[in-house]
Amino acid sequence: MTLPAAHGNLPLPPDLDLAFSSDDDLPDELLAAAGDLADPLAGADLWHGALSVWLAQLQGELPPELAASSYSLGLTLVNDAAMAELNADWRQKEGPTDVLAFAAQEEAPPLPTGDDDEDSEPLELGDIVISVETAARQAEAAGQSLARELTWLASHGLLHLLGWDHPDDARLEAMLARQDQLLEGIAAAAPAESGDAGPVCEP
Repeated sequence: MTLPAAHGNLPLPPDLDLAFSSDDDLPDELLAAAGDLADPLAGADLWHGALSVWLAQLQGELPPELAASSYSLGLTLVNDAAMAELNADWRQKEGPTDVLAFAAQEEAPPLPTGDDDEDSEPLELGDIVISVETAARQAEAAGQSLARELTWLASHGLLHLLGWDHPDDARLEAMLARQDQLLEGIAAAAPAESGDAGPVCEP
């Protein structure tokens, strides 16, 4: 399963410095179901491709303080125990959740830099953490693949890092609809000519 750079009528993706990691303690059956998405090396390439395409799609919607030519963010796949600990520490809620987003730009927007400054640091967006075990249960309940559920949750986390929120039903509906568009964008970027390749969000 591979994901290309954006092409055709898709915007040119910004540079992305991605720190990706996957928990070594995940059950073997979930690692198999997640495939390359949970692999430390292959997964880093896949997620980099997906997130880069999404950031390109979202460029025109971002406020000035979040519009940049390069970004940095972290994506971590964990088990339920690790997620439950994070959920308790940061949200004071018991048990695991599916995805947490720790936005770096919520309080202090970055200082503006010149467009011609090639040595400027990437804009730090924060971290996305996904529980693979919770994602697997949700995927089974929805009758879809774990790969698609993981991708869906990653898109949700990215939108949160970029300032999206869902305090009411209307905002939640809009956010979920934008996630649908992001996953469709990955499909549009997938190489149709490659027989063994497919989008990261396949059903």
